[in-house]
Amino acid sequence: MKSSLPHQFDTACIHAGQHPDELFGGVSVPIYQSSTFAFKSAEEGAARFSGKDSGYKYTRLGNPTTSALEACIAELEGGGIGLATASGMAAVNTAYMALLGCGSHMISTDSVYGPSRTLMEKEFSRFGVETDYVDTSNLDKLKAAIRPNTKLVYLETPANPTLSITDITEAAKIAHTAGAVVVVDNTFCSPMLQRPLDLGADIVLHSMTKFINGHSDVVAGILVIRDKTLAARLRNVLSQTGGTIDPHQAWLVLRGVKTLSMRIRVAQENARRLADELVSHPMIASVAYPGLRTHPQYKLVEKQMKGPGSMISFELVGGVEAGRILMNSVSLSTLAVSLGGIETLIQHPAGMTHASLPREARLSAGISDGLVRLSVGCEAYEDLSHDLFSALDEVRRQCPGESTMSVTG
Repeated sequence: MKSSLPHQFDTACIHAGQHPDELFGGVSVPIYQSSTFAFKSAEEGAARFSGKDSGYKYTRLGNPTTSALEACIAELEGGGIGLATASGMAAVNTAYMALLGCGSHMISTDSVYGPSRTLMEKEFSRFGVETDYVDTSNLDKLKAAIRPNTKLVYLETPANPTLSITDITEAAKIAHTAGAVVVVDNTFCSPMLQRPLDLGADIVLHSMTKFINGHSDVVAGILVIRDKTLAARLRNVLSQTGGTIDPHQAWLVLRGVKTLSMRIRVAQENARRLADELVSHPMIASVAYPGLRTHPQYKLVEKQMKGPGSMISFELVGGVEAGRILMNSVSLSTLAVSLGGIETLIQHPAGMTHASLPREARLSAGISDGLVRLSVGCEAYEDLSHDLFSALDEVRRQCPGESTMSVTG
């Protein structure tokens, strides 16, 4: 059921889904680190298992700390039912398992997060699920890929790591005409910058490991769904497969989300400034950043998103060797996978997050061998800029040359 935020987004980050502890008045939601919950009577236990009493039974099936987190993120996404998971991939797996079966077909963004694609191609394909990976930013290609057995359209926008943007509203119309469910991985934006449910999506998915938690110390995921029947189906799969989040991890995410809006504002401003400087640097062949007017979907970004975010991908003159030198030359930016933390992270998708994909599939999705992905953090801009451009000077010294590949943007 759709609901509007009762407060401004910044306020909701701090208060949504949370209230002082009723027993002792603790301002922070308690960590209910218990595997099971006691019943006052046999009758109460029976009522809870029958569904007549909504109280807690067993943490795999529900937990008060987890419930607070689920309510918080659901409210930030504009209303619905939240289902917190042990990882982003547990959320992806839950969506696949709940919505697909033998003989069904899924369409996905071609440059989707590597493990999301690998899970489908190596595991779900064994059970007769068919998949097409297309450039979903091109709606004609999406429409052409629809089949009579298409059950799921899985969008990642902005895409990882090419930062291509898919029109969620128009893509949802195409999918719904075919009777398919639309899932949007909203990890790169968080609900602060994009609300897919308001744009026509049926399910929004996050790796909460990233921006929502924001401190590189938790692995977690979530699904948010407005339709109660669809949410019940997903909850059933999640609880049966055991991908639910631990209450202590849920509490850490609740702590992290309180600073979500502040972190994103600082990181996004840093990213804007870095992207503007990178485009004119002689060692940069191309830059993909949704905030640049040269981005092919710049007008859609202005329409669909509340800001371009803090992810930048760029191609160096000198290709993969130049990328290796760059990543080995930074000292402030951390060479690590993941993204959305308060610190700046830099990585090489072809050799790291998307290494499981065949090279041909990577290249067709715009993920070149020399592409570098930068998750811009909240450090002082002067320090970030000095670190990155000093490393680029080292690239220029060691690896002058021409790049033969680039990413659109």
